[in-house]
Amino acid sequence: MGFLGCGGVMDFGNRVRRPNIIIIMADDLGYSDLGCYGSEISTPNLDRLARGGVRFTNFYNAARCCPSRASLLTGLHPHQAGVGAMVKFERAEEENAYQGYLNNHSVTLAEVLKGAGYKTMISGKWHVGEMRGQWPVDKGFDHHYGLVSGAMNYFDIDKSKPGMERIFAVDDKRIKPPNEDFYATDAFTDAAVDYLDKEGRDDKPFFLYLAYTAPHYPLHAKEEDIQKYKGRYMEGWEKLREERYARMQQIGVITEKHKLSPLDERNVTWDEVEDKEEMDLKMAIYAGQVESMDRGIGRVLDKVTELGKTDDTLVVFLSDNGACAETGPLGGVWRERTGPLGGVDSYESYGLCWANAGNTPYRKFKQFTHEGGILTPFIASWPRVIEDAGGIVREQGYIVDMMATLCDITGAEYPRRYKGHEILATEGKSLLPLLAGRKRSGHEVMCWEHIGNKAVWRDSWKLVKRGKQDWELYHLDEDPTELNDLAKKMPEKIVELENDYLDWSLRCGARV
Repeated sequence: MGFLGCGGVMDFGNRVRRPNIIIIMADDLGYSDLGCYGSEISTPNLDRLARGGVRFTNFYNAARCCPSRASLLTGLHPHQAGVGAMVKFERAEEENAYQGYLNNHSVTLAEVLKGAGYKTMISGKWHVGEMRGQWPVDKGFDHHYGLVSGAMNYFDIDKSKPGMERIFAVDDKRIKPPNEDFYATDAFTDAAVDYLDKEGRDDKPFFLYLAYTAPHYPLHAKEEDIQKYKGRYMEGWEKLREERYARMQQIGVITEKHKLSPLDERNVTWDEVEDKEEMDLKMAIYAGQVESMDRGIGRVLDKVTELGKTDDTLVVFLSDNGACAETGPLGGVWRERTGPLGGVDSYESYGLCWANAGNTPYRKFKQFTHEGGILTPFIASWPRVIEDAGGIVREQGYIVDMMATLCDITGAEYPRRYKGHEILATEGKSLLPLLAGRKRSGHEVMCWEHIGNKAVWRDSWKLVKRGKQDWELYHLDEDPTELNDLAKKMPEKIVELENDYLDWSLRCGARV
């Protein structure tokens, strides 16, 4: 097995031992949906994680569930790993950028860290390969409890989208989770805590990947969590955006250059909504999903503390994409509602209008490559190394950076070959200097493509487009919420950045 180094281990003297690693990923969480990013939703555990660590304000994902997970796990652009769009359920005749599962020219964080002596565990959503040979235990994880597939009914896996089969597994065995006293967020937390209790007591380091389905639709929350927020949203999304925007300015996650974007062109106004109580309820359920996830994260953090390993554990939290607006202004329905909204016999979403508030102050949503689709909250805590507790990092981070970062901090070696296959070089740059309060040389160019939505960034200039529409051009240093399109004024800059995109797309296999 040959190796490509990801960068040498940074020297911190005698302060640092090889850390334990916990990566927590939320699903469809909006940029402003956490208390420490300006939300009214109660997230005390993520807030305390932020107080003891750092928050990034310019961290980018890959716009949607599967591509972001592929990049997080492999350190490659999604297309290089075979997941340029969505997961597919049959094997491709030959490997390609859109085959819909991880290819043989990529390795996962678990495979790399396992080679460095780490115990490797995942609880929750996988969503980068449905077939055997593509499950977590086939890709370096010692243990897996959770969903091989994407979204599911939080209470009963059999009541998911009609015609959509969902695969749930424990290690290498497919199971059906119980449909009584089962709530997916709690179940994923329970498994994570159990893994830590069993595997975290000796001196061997561990890697835990906790991938919640929350707060991805369907809108499913426990009644006590719903009741806490019911009535809170009766003033509507315009008011909520203004409140969040003000708090974000106050706590410093946005600057005076961040202007509040106008309502999306597909938004309706709150005054136009006929059933305001139902729309209030939808947002209350969503808030309950976020709080339930936060409560679970608190249990995980408490277990790490109980084990006496807080100082030597790097905990990272992020979301796979921005808030989801896929189902129209007021939400969508996938199953006929035969019980209360928010319960097992409903399967609905909260809609574009609330998602617009979730991504305050940015434009657009999940699957788009505007800032609202690709910016994520990113929190990192590592008490042994991070000295600027409660600090804010404004330098950019990129989801492909996680592989390089973990190689850097653990000394793990990234292979040139693995199981007889040539492995592509990692695309990321280590975040360790930023965690340690230092500067780093960031990415010269960053590019995205998902279902025809494209973007390229260089030197604070961003070129972005929706499908077959024209390119838009923004200078993010001066216009971080993408309001002043300079495309018509600067055609030469479009040519320059479009060439960057073409170079990247040809190298990575993305659609031109």
